[in-house]
Formats: sequence, structure tokens, C-alpha cells
Amino acid sequence: MPVGLFRVCLLVITAIVNHPLFFPKENGTVPENTEEIIQKMKEREESLRLEQLRLEREIADQEATQKALEKAAVVEEESKQEKVRWDMWTALSMVIFLLIELWRQDFQEGNWQDIGGEEDDMAVLGKAFKGVALPDKAVLASFYEKRILGTTGDMARMREMVEGFADDLLEALRSVCNRDADMEVEDCMGVGSMYENWRVRKPFVCDLIVPFAPPEPYCFRCQTWCSGDSFPPDEQGYGTIKVCRADEDATGCICDKTKLGEDMLCLLHSQVSSTRPSSEMEDLLCFKNTQYLDADQVMKWFQIAVTKAWNRISHKYEFDLSFSLLDSPGALKIKFKSGKSIAFNLTPVVQYENSDVYFISHFPRSSLAADIPSSTHWFLTFAVYERRFIQLVSKTLPANACHVSCLQILSFLHGKQCSLTGPSGLTNYHLKTVLLHLLQTRPSQDWAPEKLEARLQDMLKFLEKCLHEKKLYHFFIGNGKVPAELGFPIIFQRAEPLNLFRPFVLRRDIYRKMVDTFHEMLRNMSALINEYTVHIPLAHTNGIRKE
Repeated sequence: MPVGLFRVCLLVITAIVNHPLFFPKENGTVPENTEEIIQKMKEREESLRLEQLRLEREIADQEATQKALEKAAVVEEESKQEKVRWDMWTALSMVIFLLIELWRQDFQEGNWQDIGGEEDDMAVLGKAFKGVALPDKAVLASFYEKRILGTTGDMARMREMVEGFADDLLEALRSVCNRDADMEVEDCMGVGSMYENWRVRKPFVCDLIVPFAPPEPYCFRCQTWCSGDSFPPDEQGYGTIKVCRADEDATGCICDKTKLGEDMLCLLHSQVSSTRPSSEMEDLLCFKNTQYLDADQVMKWFQIAVTKAWNRISHKYEFDLSFSLLDSPGALKIKFKSGKSIAFNLTPVVQYENSDVYFISHFPRSSLAADIPSSTHWFLTFAVYERRFIQLVSKTLPANACHVSCLQILSFLHGKQCSLTGPSGLTNYHLKTVLLHLLQTRPSQDWAPEKLEARLQDMLKFLEKCLHEKKLYHFFIGNGKVPAELGFPIIFQRAEPLNLFRPFVLRRDIYRKMVDTFHEMLRNMSALINEYTVHIPLAHTNGIRKE
């Protein structure tokens, strides 16, 4: 009962408090125009809805853009990872390939240096020898005596005559040159087949090289492909010759090698001496706007100097002197009134440091330097050391050794074959290189005169192997077994071996012609030898074979 009374009282009090008469009139919230307010609320609601839709679209676009950027970043990261993996595999493959190539070259080089002890390998070679029989000892001996010895008897007298005239011509050349401005010419030296006693084909031509040096106070600073400077592969075997002042070379100043800055001055060299006029360098036979000796300029100067020298001494001789070949500036010819003539080559060279290696401007009658990169690149010739090596080895060989005979016979056969089928890339220098390799690897007793036929076969098989592999290494460059008695520069012994057949790797037409000429020579060998061999009675031949 009390609870019920309490609830009734509470209800009455609540009704009284919430009665409208208890609030002032001005605080009333009942609007006077309900429809207008409702319309504005609807418009506001529509505006908010459109704004909400716009915001939702912007958020969606931003999310799509963010997803696209994230996807692009993921793709780029994956591509980077893939590229890194690909680069890693490429690098690894290249390393493996280079290791295999180095191993293969070392293996082949080792085989080349050990040819003397690998008769089985040499027997496996010689596929071109199938069906080809070399003449026997008697026929070879008769051929050599009639065709080779019969035509080389006048070489010594010709060498003596040419050397004497060349010395007189160079002495006259020194007298017509300006000692203060022109190059200084030294004494000439004989090189090549005429001075190594294996030239067989006429006309006999003496090859003389003439070292020269710049006038004071200048000097030559030589750079080779193996001296640490970067040379492309096609420039191996070449070098450059820089004309410098002697004091620059002696002091070793670094002002030409580094940039000192505009506000710094070298105390050893003034600005006047460091920047020489281009005309001065051209007078020193340098290439235009450089300090590098130009081979073409040297040959032009040498031709003019030789012409002046001959005009001075021509009254002393009863013959004429002329330049015989336009493409060989140093090719000279002596013409006698009787109609006979003597040809010789006088080629200017630059000495490499204090050795007998020389930079040569061009090779007369040779394709060794047919593709010189530029006139500032000079080929290196080792002809003096080659001559000394043959002389040194000859002292250890048996009497009347057959090494020179082998080279003479091959040179004669190759020349005859080229006269029939045209010239090829194979030269007498390649044949000589083959002989030098065999002289180093074969024991001395293997070069006895009665073993001419066997050694001739060795040279042919060795050459066939080189043609097959397209590799014939220069004898001196990269050869650590050069006799110490020669005094050969160590820098060339430590260099990478120089492949003389490298130019033929890319020139397949010349390589094919060279191989065809070699095989054709093998097939025609017996016919060519028999053509120049006197008739030998059968009984005499059998007697020789029994011996």
C-alpha cells in the first residue's frame, strides 16, 4: 500500500512539472512553418548525400592509385631481383667460360712447348697427308743440290755489295741533313732471309733496317701493347712512339699527367715550354696536333733525304738508283748499264729502349702489317733476335744440319704453289716461325742431315695443326724459354702469347684460301720436286736406301 501511494504521488508531481504553462512563451520550440523547415532539411540531406558520394569516389580513386603504385613497386622489385639473378648467372657463366678458355690455351701452349716428346700426337695429325708421299732421301738431296744450292751461290757477294753502297748512301744522307733539326740516322743492319741464308727465290732482295733518333734536346718515349697501357686486341704487336724533351723524360714531372688548376704553375716547366707549337711537332715528323711519331711522315722525310743523298754521290757510280715500288717507300733498285738490276729495302726503324727490338714503319712485300690501325701505330720487329737465335742454335747442331734446308725447301714449294694458284695469307715468316718452334723443342741430334725427310714432315704437320686450330704463336712473345744468352727483354717474355693467325679468324675468305693453298701444295709436292730433280738411277737409289 505505501508503495502504491508513492507511485501515484510521483506521477502527479511529474505531470505538474512538465505542464506547458510552467515555461515562458519566448522559449517555445514549436515552429510556426513546419513544411518550409522540412523542405530545407530534405535539401540539406540531399546535399550531404551527394558530398558523401563524392568523398567515397575520391577515397576509391586514392585506394586504386595506391594499389597500382604498390603493384608497380612489387613488379619493379621483382624485376630487380630477377635482373640481379640474371646478372649473377651471366657473370658466373662468363667466369666459367674464361676459365675453360684459359685452361684450353694453357693446355695447347703446353702441347706446343712439348712437341718434341709427343710423337703420338704428331702421328694423329696430318690428315691432309693421307695419300701424299714425300720424295725419298735421294730425290730430296738431288733436288736441294740442284735447285737450292745452285741458285744461292751469289748471295754473299750481293750482300757485300749492297751493304757497302748502303753505308755510302747513309753517310751522304747525314751530310745533307740539318744536324740541329733533322733526325739522326745510324748505321744500317741486315735482317731477314738473305742474312739468315735461307732465301731461295729470285730476285734476291736484301732487307736493311736503319735506326734513327730525334735531334737534341728531344728523345723517343716508346709504349707497347704489353707495357701496362690499354691496347685493344687488334693492336697487339703494335706500339706508339711519343716525341718528348729529354729533360721531361729525365725528371719525370707529373705536370703533364695531372690537372694542376688555373692558379697553379709547375716550377720545372713553364707554360711556354709545356705547350709547343703544332708546327714544331710536325717538323719532328709527328702526327698533326699530337706528339706521336707518324710513320707516313717518317717515310716521306726518308725518301726525300735518300733522294738528296743520291744526288750528292751519284757521280761516283756507274749505275742508276730509283724507288722500285710505290707502296714500299724504302724499296730501292740499282740499275746497271748492262740491264741487270739489284733490289734492296732500306727501312727506317726506332729502337725500343736499349734492346734490339725495333719499331718498324712498314714491312716490305709482307702482309704482316697490312691492317695497321693508324699511322701512329708502329709494328715491332724481332728480326735481329731471330737471326741471333738461329746462329746460336746452329752452333749446337750436327755438321751440315738440315734445319735451313727444311725451311728453304718449304719456302720454294710454297712460292711455286702461289705462282700457280695466286698468293695466300700464308707467308715465309709463318714458315720461319714454325722452324723456330721446332728448333727449340727438338733435340739437336734430330737435325742431322740424314733426317731431312723426317724434319720436313714435322714442319708440314706442325703447320697443318696450326692452320686447323687457327693458332700460330709468335716465337718470342710470351715464350719464357728464350735462351738467356740472347739478352731478350723480359717484358715480352712475360706478355701474353701473340697469335699470328688471329687476323684470319674473322677473315674466312683469306683463311680458306690459305688452307686450300697449303693442301694443294701437299698434293703437288712430289711433282714440283721431281720437276727440278735430275734423273737418279734406280740402283743408286736402292743403295742409298740400304744405307
